[in-house]
Parts: sequence; C-alpha cells; structure tokens
Amino acid sequence: MNTKVLFIIATGLVLSTTKVSAQATDCATTASIAYEHAKVKNYAAAEEPLWKVRKECPTYSVATYQFGQKLLVAKYKKASAAEKSALANEIIKLWKERFQYFPAKTKIGDMHSDIGQLMYDNKTGTKESQFAEFDIAYTKDKKNFKRPKKLYTYFSLFVDLHGEGKKELQGVFDLYDDITEKIENEESRLAEIIAGLTEKEEAGTTLSSKEKRKLKNSGINLTAFSKVKAGINQKLGELADCKNLIPLYTGQFESKKTDVSWLKGAAGRMSGKDCTGDPLFFKLVEALHKAEPSAKTAYYLGILAQKDRKMTTARKYYDQAAEMEEKSRDKAKVYFKIAEMLKKQGAKGKARSYYRKTLKHRPSMGVCYLRIASMIAGSANSCGADVFSKRAVYWLAENYARRAGKVDPSLRSTANKFAANYHAKAPTKTDIFNNPEKKSISIGCWIGETVRVPKL
Repeated sequence: MNTKVLFIIATGLVLSTTKVSAQATDCATTASIAYEHAKVKNYAAAEEPLWKVRKECPTYSVATYQFGQKLLVAKYKKASAAEKSALANEIIKLWKERFQYFPAKTKIGDMHSDIGQLMYDNKTGTKESQFAEFDIAYTKDKKNFKRPKKLYTYFSLFVDLHGEGKKELQGVFDLYDDITEKIENEESRLAEIIAGLTEKEEAGTTLSSKEKRKLKNSGINLTAFSKVKAGINQKLGELADCKNLIPLYTGQFESKKTDVSWLKGAAGRMSGKDCTGDPLFFKLVEALHKAEPSAKTAYYLGILAQKDRKMTTARKYYDQAAEMEEKSRDKAKVYFKIAEMLKKQGAKGKARSYYRKTLKHRPSMGVCYLRIASMIAGSANSCGADVFSKRAVYWLAENYARRAGKVDPSLRSTANKFAANYHAKAPTKTDIFNNPEKKSISIGCWIGETVRVPKL
C-alpha cells in the first residue's frame, strides 16, 4: 500500500472521529439546554432542543423521554377535547421509543397500562386493543400496575367484553378475585401506616412534618383504592349474584367435581355472596374436602356448622382454618368470623383479641375498630370506677371509632357519626376543669386500657 493511500485512509479516520466527537458534543450541549428548561417546567423553551435530542441522539439519555413525557402531559392537561387525541398518540409514541432505546429503564406495567388508559380515555382503537394493553401490563408486570383508576378500567373493559360475548363469565370472576386481592394488599399497607401514626398521635407524640405528609398521602391513596374497589364491585354487579352463580356452578359441577382449583373458586364465591343456604354449597364443600382437605374446607365446614347452631364445632373448624391459612387476607377473614361469633356470645374480651388478630393481618378492616368501639362504649357503666372514669370510657370508644374511618375511607361517614356520639357522652370541659389531677384514666374489667384526658 503506497503512502498516498495510507494518507487518505488516515485522513478519513480522523475526519470520522472528529465528526462523531462533534456530534456527541452537540448532543450533550443541546440536551443540557433542554433539560435545564424542562427542570423548571419552562416547556416552551425546552421543546425544540428536547425534540432535537430525541430525533438526532435517541440513545443519549432516558431523561429525554422522561422530560418529554412531562412536557406532553402538561400540554395534554391544558388541551381541548379535540386536541387530546393527537397528544395522546404522541405520548404513546414517546413511550414506545423509550422502550425501544431504554428497555431496562422502562417499566412494562407503567408503560402498557398508561397506553391502555390513554387509548380508553380518548376512545382510540377497539375495546379489545385497549384491553390488550392493560392485559400485557398486568400479566407481565403486575407489581408496577397499581394505579387505582387503571385497575378499574382494566376490569371494566373485561366485563364489557364479556357482555359482548368475547370473554367467559368465569374469567370475569377470576380477574375480579385477583384485582381485589391486589387492592386489599395495597389497602393493608397504607392502613398499617395510618394506624401506626394515628396511635403515635393519640399517645401525645407530635408527628414530624414528614410523618404528617406521609399520613396525609396514605389517606388520599387509601381513599382512591376504596373508591375503586367499590366501583369494581358495582361493575361486577349482578353477574356474581346467587341467581347467576348457582345455575353456572350447578351446570359445571359434574365435570368439575374433581378439579380442586375450580371447587375452591366456586365455594369461595358462593360463600362470599352468602349463597351457602343452597344445597350446591354443601356438595361443593364435601367434594373439596374429599379431594383436598385444607384451610378453605375447614372454613366452609365451620360456616355450615354455625348455620346449624353447632358453635363449638364451628369454632373448632374456624381455628383449624386460621392456623392453616397462608395468606394474610384469608387469615383475617377467618379471625373476623370468630370475632363476630364471640361478640354475639357476649365474650367481649375474647372477641376484641380476634378483632385485633384480624387487623394484624388486614389493617384496613376498619369495621373491627367500630366493633371494638361499640363493645367498649357498651361497657362504660361496668368498667369505670367512678362517674368521671365511667364517662371517660367513651373517649376510648371515640378513639377506636375514628381509627375506623382513617384506615377505611368507605366507613368514614359512619365512623364519624359513632365518634361524635361517643364524644357527646364523654366528660365535658367543665368536668375536666373540675378534675385537674386526672391526666389519664386506667379503665378496668375486660377493657384494661388507659385513655389520655384531652387538654383544655
């Protein structure tokens, strides 16, 4: 190879390297300008350089797509109805580009559920194509598919497709069970935070600003999940009533009576909808217990024994069920059943212990706090040492009632009414003023708790 040829090759390599280096420098400079504007939400100034980076340097940084989404969402929120559809398509396109260039930094659950929601909100595509996006998100990345609104839309589309004859009724029930469990897990997590911070507050400890913010946000999110769960139940509506369940499962029984999974689902749904009085329920439980004795069969046998007023036998089965259950939500259901039975029998202390066990496994079951409040209030005359302490019992009842509304927003109105009623029966400000030595009251008998006297 002669000197001239070598010179040409070398020159080409230098020019090529220089060009790549210059392009990299240009990408960095343009991106820096775009990102700085976007950080302070000056999207008008950020848009041109941001789209330039997106087009010419798509692999430069995931921040291009993060800021791009914020920019488009800000536009979308201000857009007219006619403009929203085009912007929704642009957001979807951006999501897909981000996944193309940064798959490891893109959450499938977020991306596909966002795409599905945008399509649904803007009536883009068919119900099947909208549902398909949610289904990919839920089946491939359930952990990151958790926004309440999107969970509702996913289920709503499934029910609509069933109504059009495109989905099986059993599939509706299966998805309902799965989504409900996911929502209840989120509710329990949030309710646990609220209960812990509320108890801290009631004990007289001032919450930090961070804790106050955490308490507020947990309450907002818990309310959202509560509304969505109510919406999902309403959407399911009559599809899950006994009049539909009994003929459906009666028709399937002979071919499914050795299918443990099917028996569990059928018995569980009939139990949940209180269809236990139908002979089919006994057949389901009997077949399930024969095929695979388990916590579920023990629970159902407990229900049947309780209906026959065989309380000792029922309690034996419920205790077996609680011990064998592995999922917290299922343990909670059994413990609540036991608590309700004990409460009816007048065993208040034992009932409270089981309501507390219920809350340990499902902190969002605010009804347990209402039940405890009711039992405490009903014992005011028998558990106080003097007039002041007897009436002080109502403060404790009020505290429990208010906790119910905090951990379960659907009970807030009811809980507030009970709390106000208890508060009205508690010592007045005059009573507190006339008993300055009383800072806290120890309540005896089965209650065995101490309540703080409110400060004037």
